[in-house]
Amino acid sequence: MATPDLTRLPPERGTWLEIDTRAQSLRIREGGEVVAEFPVSTGVAGTGQQEGSGQTPLGWHYVRAAIGAGQPPGTVFRGRRPTGERFSPALAAAHPGRDWILTRILWLCGLERGHNRGGDVDSQRRYIYLHGTPSDEPMGEPRSHGCVRLRDADLLAVFDAAAPGTPVWLHD
Repeated sequence: MATPDLTRLPPERGTWLEIDTRAQSLRIREGGEVVAEFPVSTGVAGTGQQEGSGQTPLGWHYVRAAIGAGQPPGTVFRGRRPTGERFSPALAAAHPGRDWILTRILWLCGLERGHNRGGDVDSQRRYIYLHGTPSDEPMGEPRSHGCVRLRDADLLAVFDAAAPGTPVWLHD
């Protein structure tokens, strides 16, 4: 995996992801062309870089790790590992208030020192992910704790398009 060169972003060619926190959408791009678009849910506390803020970070990132390949949709993750559970209404009722991380994880790493990388603004150390969420959670409105939530089917498409090293631009 090669870390993207910040001076060459956005890329003229190749796959990259654009997450628009204002529009609550994720676009898969090939160079300048949008090839797919999906609704998302970002941080209910808005945007920002600070550790512990519950906000979705802005700026250029890249996919540091792609976790969960081969797991069935609805797989529950804790600590980036499958728990052996599959999400269900009964499981949700048994664990009210749990922040469900389902199906796949794309773990982001910031590219901008002092903005989203290093110190108390480090997106990777904040465990900022793109991940699946229960189907009854609304999309198109901020509801997460800082991560970017997607429907399982949408996340699978993004996961297939975005290998480790894929640039990701989060903006408002």
